[in-house]
Amino acid sequence: MRKRVAFYTLGCKLNFSETSTIARTFVNEGFDRVEFNEVADIYVINTCSVTENADKRFKSIVKQAQKVNPNAFVAAVGCYAQLKPQELADVNGVDLVLGATEKFKITDYLNDLSKNDMGEVHSCEIEEADFYVGSYSIGDRTRAFLKVQDGCDYKCTYCTIPLARGISRSDTMESVIENAKEIASQNIKEIVLTGVNIGDYGKGEFGNKKHEHTFLDLVTELDKVEGIERLRISSIEPNLLKNETIDLVSKSRAFVPHFHIPLQSGSNDILKKMKRRYMKELYVDRVSKIKEVMPEACIGVDVIVGFPGETDELFLETYNFLNGLDISYLHVFTYSERDNTEAAIMEGVVPKNVRAKRSKMLRGLSVKKRRAFYESQLGTTRTVLFEGENKEGYIHGFTENYVKVKYPWNPELVNTLHQVELTKIDADGIVRFDFISVLTH
Repeated sequence: MRKRVAFYTLGCKLNFSETSTIARTFVNEGFDRVEFNEVADIYVINTCSVTENADKRFKSIVKQAQKVNPNAFVAAVGCYAQLKPQELADVNGVDLVLGATEKFKITDYLNDLSKNDMGEVHSCEIEEADFYVGSYSIGDRTRAFLKVQDGCDYKCTYCTIPLARGISRSDTMESVIENAKEIASQNIKEIVLTGVNIGDYGKGEFGNKKHEHTFLDLVTELDKVEGIERLRISSIEPNLLKNETIDLVSKSRAFVPHFHIPLQSGSNDILKKMKRRYMKELYVDRVSKIKEVMPEACIGVDVIVGFPGETDELFLETYNFLNGLDISYLHVFTYSERDNTEAAIMEGVVPKNVRAKRSKMLRGLSVKKRRAFYESQLGTTRTVLFEGENKEGYIHGFTENYVKVKYPWNPELVNTLHQVELTKIDADGIVRFDFISVLTH
C-alpha cells in the first residue's frame, strides 16, 4: 500500500508555492497526495505567523486531521514552526516540527511514521537560513505562484518575518526562467510572482550579497517566456518599485496593470516608528507614476491599524490620505503584538476595541474604493481569464486589471481567455459583461 499525504496551508501565496514544492518531494518518494479532509498517513500543516488568527487556527487544523485519522502522523512546518517550535510541538497530536531550512527536507525526518509521545523539533538558528530553495505552486489550473525570493533584510518594528525566514536571498535567473517555462508547458495561463520582499530580487542570488541581476532584469526576462499569457507582481515595497519597472509593465506583452503596494500607514510619524523605508510622499509619487502611464491600472494597498502611538488624529490622517488617493482596494490588518519585536514594547498601546473600530472604517473605505474603480471600468473592453470553480451556478474570472467578473456556469470557459465589454455591477459587487471575442481556448 502506498502511503498517503495531505497538506494544509496557512498564510501567504509564498507558503502555497512552498507547500506545492514540498508535496512534489513526497510524490517523488512514492506517496499519493490526497485532500486534507481525506484519510492520510501523514498530515503536513504549513504555518504562518503574520496574524494572531493563524496561531489559533493551527490547533483546530490539527484536531481536524485527528478526527479523520487519529493515528496519522502530523507535521508542522513554516514560519510559526520556526518562531515558536516548542509551542507547536506541545499541541496535542503534533509529531514533528520543522523550521525554515528543514521543511524542504521533510521526508528525511519521517523514519517510520509512528506517532511520537512528544512533538520532535528540528529548527535551525535563523542565521543558518541562508540558502535558497526555489518553489512554485499550481493551485488551480489557471494560475501558478512562482517564488523568486525569500527572507528580508528590513527591520520593520512590527514584523517577525526576518526572524521566521532569515536574510534576503534570491533564486538564480536561470532557475526562475526554467520554472516559468515548466509552468507554461502545463497550459497554465497566469503566473503570480511571489516572495517576502520581491523588489529586493537579485540579492543573495549566489549565496552571498553579490548582485548580478535586479528585479527589473527579472521582469524583463520573464516577459519573454513564451506560453505565459499573464504575469502578475504580487506585492512590492514602494521604495523598490522603480520607474523603469512601471514603464516596462506599461509596455509589456504579459505583465498586467495590477500592483499591490504595502503602505502600512498614511502618517509619517507612524511610518518612522514602524521603521518603514519611505515617507508617504514617495507613496503618492508611485501611485501618480502608475496612473500616468496606465490610467486603467488596479492598485491594492496594505495598511495596518492600531499600531502603538496611533492616536485618533494620526488614524484620521491615514484615512484621509487613503481616501484622497487614486487606489482600487485595501487589505486592512489590525495590529497584533508579536514577541521579539520592537513594537511589542512600545508605549501608546491602542485598545483592542479601538483597533477593531478603525479596521471596520478602513474596510468600509475599501468597499467604496473598489466600487469606484469598478464603475470607472464599465464600458471598457478587457480580457478575462476564467477560473475553475462553480460558485452557486456562476463561473468567476478576473480581467487583466483585476476586476472580478461572473457569468452563468459553463465548464468550457474554465482556463480560457476572452475579450469582453464590462457592462454593469451586480448586487453582490461583481461585474457582468458581454462577450466580444474568444482569444484562446
